[in-house]
Amino acid sequence: MSGIQSLLAIGAVWLFALVTINFNSSVVHNISLEVENKVYLTAFSLADDKIEEIKQKAFDENTIEFNAINVNDLSLIGCEEGNNRNLFDDIDDYNNDTTHIGLPYVENFIVTTRVYYADPNNPDINLSGTAKSFFKKVEVIVTSQYLITPVQLNFIFTLHSK
Repeated sequence: MSGIQSLLAIGAVWLFALVTINFNSSVVHNISLEVENKVYLTAFSLADDKIEEIKQKAFDENTIEFNAINVNDLSLIGCEEGNNRNLFDDIDDYNNDTTHIGLPYVENFIVTTRVYYADPNNPDINLSGTAKSFFKKVEVIVTSQYLITPVQLNFIFTLHSK
């Protein structure tokens, strides 16, 4: 074999090695993106499930048996029954509720729920202190060590009374 043929053979092997390395890194990158997407979809699903669970509850402790009420008759945010999830009967019982969820392929999802009275003119503004309104904002945040940024879903519940 001549020197030129040897150089061509070495060049071909070197070129094949570069193509193989690039191909492998592309495959690994695609697999990691697929796993990341599954984790985010799962986190979104957990947040949505929590909101759907809360939708089944009464707006307020004082509206479980629906009566026309004044805004001042609404209860303060928080659970009246302690932290027993089986006794949650209205939206604001979920305030500061934290649930740890482990799944077979990703462990340690943490689902945290916050509930606020919202400003009727701008529901993005949370009312502070003892201020009340016929709007409650539920904020569900899902975190995990596998999420780069937490997943957050907000939902506005409303009760109109006359």
